[in-house]
Formats: sequence, structure tokens, C-alpha cells
Amino acid sequence: MRHVASEQPAETGNQTETHAAWDVELVPGPRGRTRRPEADCPVEVALAAVSGRWTTLLLRELMGGPRGFTELRELLPELSAKVLTDRLRALQDSGLVEVERRRGFPVRTRYALTEAGRALRSLLVELYATGEELLRLR
Repeated sequence: MRHVASEQPAETGNQTETHAAWDVELVPGPRGRTRRPEADCPVEVALAAVSGRWTTLLLRELMGGPRGFTELRELLPELSAKVLTDRLRALQDSGLVEVERRRGFPVRTRYALTEAGRALRSLLVELYATGEELLRLR
């Protein structure tokens, strides 16, 4: 027996679904109207941007302006050089950080947030406020 209501045309994916009671503040657009995590869901994109150990702290430090590798190590002394390198490379690969190499010996490298990286400021502020509230409610 076929269930016609659940069938979709071949060109329609399972990515979004209709839902009678979407909270328009939580799900203002069709990309978030899904029953499973999707790579282009705005919430998933935002969470992926700040995920990973040390990432939020690196973003916080770079919000203050461009920083050199050594300066970042001094600001986050418990962060190893290897992990710092890995995190900066991941942030660069995701388009959140740009690298400027200055001539000279030794070569000076500065890391700065891109426009996309700076756009994460409000998310970090809200995450902090939400974390404070959760700690208060425990």
C-alpha cells in the first residue's frame, strides 16, 4: 500500500519538511526546517565555526585585532604551539582568519579575523551570557 502524502518528486530532497508549528524566531527560514542536521543549516554552520577546543578563546583574542603567533601564545600560555597552529589553520581554511606574512628575518606572521570571523562576535557574546545563565540555574 502506497502512502501518497509521504512521497515527494525526485527533485525534492528530504532536507526540509513542513511543520505546522515552526517557531519563527528559532526557525525563521527554510534552511533550518529539517529533521536532521544539515551542512547548510545556519545553526550548524555557526556551531561548526566555533567548535573545537581553544577555538572560542582564539576568536576572542583575535576580536581585539591582528595578533602574531608569539603574542597568541603569550595570551593563551597553556595552548601548545602545535594546537595553536592547527586551530589557526582550521580557522583560515574555514575563511574566518586571514594570514599576513611580513618580510624580514625572521618572517613575521600576523593573524586577523576576516569579515566572517568578526561576524561571530555576537554569537560569542550570547554564548557567554547563556553559559552564565546556565551556571546560575544549576
